[in-house]
Amino acid sequence: MDTHMVIEMVGYFASLLVLVSFLMSSVIKLRIVNSVGSFIFAVYAVIIRSYPTALMNFCLVGINIYYLHKLLKSTRRYAVTAEEPGNASLQYFLDYYKEDIRKYFPSYDSVSAGVDTAYVVWHDAVPAGVTLGRDTRDGNFEIALDYTTPQYRDCSVGKYLYAQLAAQGFSGLSFPDAPGSHVDYLRKVGFVEENGIYRKKL
Repeated sequence: MDTHMVIEMVGYFASLLVLVSFLMSSVIKLRIVNSVGSFIFAVYAVIIRSYPTALMNFCLVGINIYYLHKLLKSTRRYAVTAEEPGNASLQYFLDYYKEDIRKYFPSYDSVSAGVDTAYVVWHDAVPAGVTLGRDTRDGNFEIALDYTTPQYRDCSVGKYLYAQLAAQGFSGLSFPDAPGSHVDYLRKVGFVEENGIYRKKL
């Protein structure tokens, strides 16, 4: 493989990263991947002496870093409310995001069995996430559904809710039927698997 082909492959790889970044629902991930792609593309442009392209991509990296800094430094104001599982506005929310919920919770249609509590986390009066579950009356809250809308998938909704549950007297959380697509998230926020059940101490 000659040098020219290697350089061309670098350019294609950078372009692919930039394109893939726009497919991401998380704004933070989008800007990180876009920054990496733009930086590689800028280096590629310098190598082939396309200086206007290089300048544009270096500027894109700077813009992404600026907004990433703002995103990571911003403090979101959350609030949580306890709702009845059959609440009309809660059902509207679940119906609205039904298809997205099913991507991560394939058995979504059957999770309502045994559920007696619903928590809605709000961000500036906008619902950011919903958790359905059951108070086992021994200090544990058993989760059946833990869903966050695409705009807030940076773990902050879950962390806020878990802190509020601890303040209400819960000492632990359990997720007995966590789907595989949700396991990475559970591990990130401190859940540990015990005999097929994911648990978190509060």
